[in-house]
Amino acid sequence: MRLLSVNWVRFTFLVLLGLLLFLGFNFWRQTSAPAPASPTLAAPLPQDPLIQVYFNHAQSASYTEPYRQQQRLGDDLEAVVVEAIASAQSSLQVAVHELNLPQVAQALAERKKAGVAVRVIVENTYSRPMSSVTPQELAGMESRDRQKYQEFVQLVDQNQDGELEAAEVAERDALTIFKAAGIPVIDDTADGSKGSSLMHHKFLVIDRQTVIVGSANLTLSDVHGDFLSPASQGNANHLLKITSPELAQHFATEFDWMWGDGVGGRADSKFGLDKPYRSPKTFSLAKNSTVTVQFSPTSSRLPWQKSSNGLIGRTLSRATRTVNLALFVFSDQALGNILETNRDRGVQIKALIEPQFAYREYSEGLDLMGVALPGDRCRYEPENRPWRKPLTTVGVPVLADGDLLHHKMGVIDGKIVITGSQNWSAAANDGNDENVLVIDNATVAAHFQQEFDRLYQGAALGIPPHLQQKMQKQRSRCRLGKS
Repeated sequence: MRLLSVNWVRFTFLVLLGLLLFLGFNFWRQTSAPAPASPTLAAPLPQDPLIQVYFNHAQSASYTEPYRQQQRLGDDLEAVVVEAIASAQSSLQVAVHELNLPQVAQALAERKKAGVAVRVIVENTYSRPMSSVTPQELAGMESRDRQKYQEFVQLVDQNQDGELEAAEVAERDALTIFKAAGIPVIDDTADGSKGSSLMHHKFLVIDRQTVIVGSANLTLSDVHGDFLSPASQGNANHLLKITSPELAQHFATEFDWMWGDGVGGRADSKFGLDKPYRSPKTFSLAKNSTVTVQFSPTSSRLPWQKSSNGLIGRTLSRATRTVNLALFVFSDQALGNILETNRDRGVQIKALIEPQFAYREYSEGLDLMGVALPGDRCRYEPENRPWRKPLTTVGVPVLADGDLLHHKMGVIDGKIVITGSQNWSAAANDGNDENVLVIDNATVAAHFQQEFDRLYQGAALGIPPHLQQKMQKQRSRCRLGKS
């Protein structure tokens, strides 16, 4: 018995000694090791008092992401939106393709509780709480949808026990937050249809005084980055905060067309081509500062020049020195032809396109590089026109794993910006609910130019080897098929 007691004392002593050594080592490591280096910030550019611009990859700001707790460079786009929402005193109109950011949802719920009239429109694909997905539905999902659900689980499951508890869902499922707060939500089936081509807007109107608009959906992927891709820092996006009662009223009218009489009312909402044609409208915000806005879609029965892509084309035609483009999709042949005319006039053109779309047979990026790629049926795109004098300044940005180039932006002569929700495609132009803004303001343009320069630095330009191989295989296959 005495031997057992001695051994127990020795064991206890060794355990305590080991614990003290462990704590001492950690204290030494924390006090003597250098702290992690903070990101190096570039000097911020001045902001226009009426048009502020924010980029989630800006090199002049940093923040700690609220969900993955990662410190990174960039403007916190979610914080920009939350701050704007918190300022609302009377009304908030939100039309966003997809919205899943909890802090945005909570900010809207707080304003609703304070008596502000809050209304939300989303695309019908994203109008159902993800927490309501059943195991059977999950099993039948395609890979992309299953990944989105897995991202949702990572976002909501804060204690990481693999279960979505009611309290977690109530705090982080945006659509559940809306329902609990009594915020009315409709989608593009509210007109009695199965949905428009896409309700693709990304805008908020605050008190019919201020507009938040740009390329970013209010999602984890578009703003901060993905849980399943730890290196990602969000798709390259931007938002603008524009103070102008006249411009805000214009966006509010677009919202009202889609809203109709709201939830549970008549099928009088108007999406897509059910809305009347709206010509471009220009707003003067200050001396030497204008914003021209056009909403899509435009019926293909009308001349292309009257459409939103027509507005983009006319703006490109104004270029005298430079055109710099950063685009998610670029497939409108007429816009490619206008750029070729610009180049023939001596305008210097640079273009970056999202890699997953840059090298497809319908990409105007191929035209700019002087190549043509037949499709699976050995047919070229209608009116396909590869440039006779190819550009060597076209390519794709190098992005972190999981991130996309999601901008829809052009910078003309360093003073005019093309932006908005609309991709430069016929589908967006002719079918989707979209917006295009042309901003004539050198201060604003400087921000977009800085973002383009960031993306262009280190970009992969020209025809990559894998595309050359694909072109050879396609041409060989098509020749064999004809013989």
